Amino acid sequence: MKKALAIDVGGTKIYNTIINEKGEILTEVEKHHTPKTFNEIKALFEEIISKYEKEVDVIAFATCGAVNNSNNAILGSTGNIAKEYPTMDFKSLSKKPVFLENDANAAAWAEHVIGSSKGMPYSVMLTLGTGVGGGIILDNKLYKGKNGAAGEMHFKMRTDKHRKCTCGSYDCFEAYASGTGLKRTAEEISGDPDITTYDVIENKDRPMMKKILETWQNDILEGIIGLANIFDPDVVVLSGSMAEFVDIEYLEKQANKEIVTTPFKVVKASAGNYSGMIGAALLALGVKYIG
Repeated sequence: MKKALAIDVGGTKIYNTIINEKGEILTEVEKHHTPKTFNEIKALFEEIISKYEKEVDVIAFATCGAVNNSNNAILGSTGNIAKEYPTMDFKSLSKKPVFLENDANAAAWAEHVIGSSKGMPYSVMLTLGTGVGGGIILDNKLYKGKNGAAGEMHFKMRTDKHRKCTCGSYDCFEAYASGTGLKRTAEEISGDPDITTYDVIENKDRPMMKKILETWQNDILEGIIGLANIFDPDVVVLSGSMAEFVDIEYLEKQANKEIVTTPFKVVKASAGNYSGMIGAALLALGVKYIG
C-alpha cells in the first residue's frame, strides 16, 4: 500500500505524519512552531523530508494560501507566514514527487472520501477558525476554478466599508464568520475593546453574550445561504476550532427556509483535526473513493 509524507503548513504551526491510501495515520503526528523566516521554514521542510523520504512514495503538503491547478506552487499572499513563502520551490525539496494543495481544499477532500460528506457528490466545506477557509466538491471532484483559487471566502457581507478584512478589503465573509469576526462583533455590541472570544463563550448564557453569539451565528447563516444558492450542495460541512460553538440544527433549519434551491444538510466535520493532511495525502496518492 502506498504512503505519503503529509505536511500541514499554517501560520503558527507545522505538522507532519505518514498516511496511507486508506487515510490512516501511521506515525505519531509531529508538531513544530512555524519559523519566522523563509530560510528557516525551508530548512524545517528539508529536515522533515530527509527523515522520512525513504519510507514514502510522495510528499503531500496541505498549506495555507491558494495553490495552482498544477499543485506545485502557491498563488499570492498567505497571511501570517513569511512573505517570501509563496516563492518556495517545493519540487526541489525531494527526489520523490511533491504535491501541494490548499489546506481547506484538502480538508474538504478528506471529508468527501472518509468523513461527513462521504457518498455525497456535491458539498461545500467551511473551516471556521481565526480566519475562514473553504473547499468545494462538485460532481465528486474538487473544484479549484480557473487558476486554483476557488473557495476563498472573501465575498462581501456589506457595502459600506464597515469592517476591514485581513485580505485588505472590507466586509468579507471571513471578517464576520471567523473567530476574529466574533471578537469584532463582541466589541461592537459590548462597547468593550478588550473583550475576547473566550469571554463570550465562557459567559454565553448571559443576555449580552447570547446576543453576540446569535449575531455572529446569523452572519455565518447568511454566508451558508448564499453558498447553497450558488452551488446547490447535498451538504455544507463545518470544521475548525470555532465550529463547535455554532448550532448546527438551527443553521440547517433556517437556511433551508430561505434558499431557492433544494434542501441540504448542515453537518460538522468528522475526519478529525488532521483532515488537511489526510486530504492532501489522499489527493497526492490519487484516492477518490474508499469503500
